[in-house]
Amino acid sequence: MRLRIAHTTSYRYEPPASGVIQILRMTPGSHDGQYVAEWQIDVSTDSRLDVHQDAFGNVTHVLTCGPIADLTINVEGLIETHDTGGVLRGTDERFPPSLFLRSTPLTEVNPAMATFSRELRSESEDDVLGFLHGLMMQINEHMTFDEDPTNSGTSALEAFGLKRGVCQDYAHIFIACARTAGIPARFVAGHFLRSDGMVNQQAGHAWAEAFVQGLGWVGFDPANGICTTDAHARVAIGLDYLGAAPVRGTRYGGGMETLSVAVKVEPAGGRQGQWQSQS
Repeated sequence: MRLRIAHTTSYRYEPPASGVIQILRMTPGSHDGQYVAEWQIDVSTDSRLDVHQDAFGNVTHVLTCGPIADLTINVEGLIETHDTGGVLRGTDERFPPSLFLRSTPLTEVNPAMATFSRELRSESEDDVLGFLHGLMMQINEHMTFDEDPTNSGTSALEAFGLKRGVCQDYAHIFIACARTAGIPARFVAGHFLRSDGMVNQQAGHAWAEAFVQGLGWVGFDPANGICTTDAHARVAIGLDYLGAAPVRGTRYGGGMETLSVAVKVEPAGGRQGQWQSQS
């Protein structure tokens, strides 16, 4: 499937900021099942844009500019995808899977979550893949998709207690529960083609990958209750959202900051996509 993706992030600073530094993880990479045919980044101001790869191999641009009142970052491109049944191959893996057992403040568990995971694990016994599928579906049933109660700093245990959140929260809960069961898991930021015809979206998508011995990394999208398909375009990975966020940075000076995000994901030919719960 061919996916045409456009992602715009706009900032306004009142009064203007004296300086801005932003780290952009908005450029996908190619691997088995995903080929980046076209991709470009445009910035509205005369800014310095340095490109490199971070520790996880994500393509990263560091943007510095200032003084500035308005900043718009546009990325656009074409990605060709193939359904691999959720199994990830051909990526540049720089760390052993065991690194992704490491907990972070956004992926800690409380006793209720540990019990939730332990009970599922005991039902699956030695069937790791079965446990992960069961975990994905249980989280999907436990949670209600709701944009209001959570934000980018909401932890897995907070969202689990609320039983509400967006796809980022679903992914954090999945990662936290998988890790407490001894299974390496990581956060994935990307895009997802909806099947309901809605191409204009308010943000990108998020899901998780878990490591299964003998199979490798497998993508799980608990917000939609499916393994990853050719409707998913993978952009960046991290231990949690903070390590894979599309835009993350700081500013110096200035007053109130206003942020707006617009994402468009549409087929450039081929079949329609899957249903999406949007973050």
